[in-house]
Amino acid sequence: MRVIAKRVRRAFTQLWRGLREWCGDAAYEKYLQCARRESSGRPLTATEFYLEQMNRKYSRPNRCC
Repeated sequence: MRVIAKRVRRAFTQLWRGLREWCGDAAYEKYLQCARRESSGRPLTATEFYLEQMNRKYSRPNRCC
């Protein structure tokens, strides 16, 4: 029974990580990992990071209509 519970938990964890990657929720954690590896100054706070992401997303020209 314990083996099955471990497998179910592992599968759920992998599914959850995949879902967070797909929707972009894990972007800040990935940014922090890269910032630690490069160690290029102080990393952005979560708020600064998301503001920068929003500015980058919405500052591009919109080609709709």
